[in-house]
Amino acid sequence: MRKLLVLALVGLAAQLVDGSLGMAYGLTSSTLLLVAGVAPAAASASVHLAEIGTTLAAGVAHWRFGNVDWRVVTRIALPGAAGAFAGATLLSSISTEAAGPWMAGILFTLGAYLLIRFSRPLRTDRIGGRLRGRFLGPLGLVAGFVDATGGGGWGPVATPALLVSGRLEPRKVIGSVDTAEFVVAGAASVGFLIGLGTEGFLLPTVAALLIGGLIAAPLAAWLVRIVPAQLLGAAVGGVIVLTNARTLIRSAELDGATRPALYLLLAAGWLAALVLAVRALRRTRRTPNSVDSGAVVGDTPSLAGSAGHHTAKIDAHGGRATPV
Repeated sequence: MRKLLVLALVGLAAQLVDGSLGMAYGLTSSTLLLVAGVAPAAASASVHLAEIGTTLAAGVAHWRFGNVDWRVVTRIALPGAAGAFAGATLLSSISTEAAGPWMAGILFTLGAYLLIRFSRPLRTDRIGGRLRGRFLGPLGLVAGFVDATGGGGWGPVATPALLVSGRLEPRKVIGSVDTAEFVVAGAASVGFLIGLGTEGFLLPTVAALLIGGLIAAPLAAWLVRIVPAQLLGAAVGGVIVLTNARTLIRSAELDGATRPALYLLLAAGWLAALVLAVRALRRTRRTPNSVDSGAVVGDTPSLAGSAGHHTAKIDAHGGRATPV
């Protein structure tokens, strides 16, 4: 019972992060599950099975708010599904001893990416043109593969790439990526089912993650009004980096003064990223042409949580969804 409560708190924390940043549900939940002692393949499988429910709710919400570009969804979802299936099959075939450092390395890299991304502001006001299939296809394939093998990564890989292109409104980027993730999560779950069998899915863990996520959804909507996404992104990135660095350092069998020196170096980098994030947030608020810090900070929209994943931003009066 105590373990299920901890897992529910994991789902709650992951949804709080995801509902505020528009990404990192898989990164956060997979990292915390690994810390709790869950095997890498089982952690990724359980997270993706839980995401089928959260992404379905998110896709419906985005569709209702008009945040979905179906052309982008169709061109990114199918390659993403193929990449996720391949990644799930690969992770299922790797031993737990080998999969641990592999998964920690991917999560460490994506955590470092979040640190860098949220430590500087990017403009996303260059809307125009059309995203081509030869760009969307490979992007979906890579994002899906990373998502399955790392236990998360679809949002951190796909969302910034589409936002930086400047050819799609930020709200439609998030809505399209979230809607396509339903297909990706389903394909990854099928891959884990084939590779691990039904015993590879920890159904109590999945249920706990879902319950925690549903409880956190309204809290995320409240949190996003208080904590700037710029700071939250840098803070979460640091947690992911330090947590997975522990696994990597242990696998490398580093002893003596090397281990504390590396931790100090990573902690100093985290602190520097937080300082840069604060400065970037201040510059964003002072610059009229920058994106509103309550909607999109850096290049990642900060969206209130929906019934499962993330939704379009709602105006302060509780009215219609407004473009971010």
